[in-house]
Amino acid sequence: MVEEAGDQKTTGKHKDGGEEEEGGKDIVKRHPLEHSWTFWFDNPSAKSKQVAWGSSIRPIYTFSTVEEFWSLYNNIHRPSRLAAGADLHCFKNRIEPKWEDPVCAGGGKWTMTFPKSKSDTCWLYTLLAMIGEQFDHGDEICGAVVNVRSRQEKIALWTKNAANEPAQMSIGKQWKEFLDYNDMIGFIFHEDAKKLDRGAKNKYTT
Repeated sequence: MVEEAGDQKTTGKHKDGGEEEEGGKDIVKRHPLEHSWTFWFDNPSAKSKQVAWGSSIRPIYTFSTVEEFWSLYNNIHRPSRLAAGADLHCFKNRIEPKWEDPVCAGGGKWTMTFPKSKSDTCWLYTLLAMIGEQFDHGDEICGAVVNVRSRQEKIALWTKNAANEPAQMSIGKQWKEFLDYNDMIGFIFHEDAKKLDRGAKNKYTT
């Protein structure tokens, strides 16, 4: 406990990281997440000036509490307000949203497609399911990205071990349930995407 001179106000720490005034009144109550997460942004105007893929991706901010997430989310444009060509990522801290990242290299991604300006709610629900550890195989998840294009938007969920079919199928099915998404979704291995680009085929579907 700390007692400040003058007004004799007493403050202390809660077990959960919050602070309280004398009399038990909460000032700030923080709710830590199981993992820290980082938002990354790939600017379309920067992409056009870069040769190497991924060289224009920049980390924006890392958060580790529920309160930090909402503070940040409320000050970031929704996908519907981003310019065509923009990519917004949210990945576990210290994992870069690139195929070359050691954690992502052997993984893959599930992808959902939306009409232009219609992915905002599903993007939020995807983020909440990830950071809230709602997936049974949450340790498999690296992060998510929303790709904003001129005619549509895509949300992809990146995972670690593409060959672990039971885990990937569980993640895909749960993701669809969380978002109430009825169309079929497919899972592509990063290794195939690197070799075949848009010719890569789905290895799993649900």
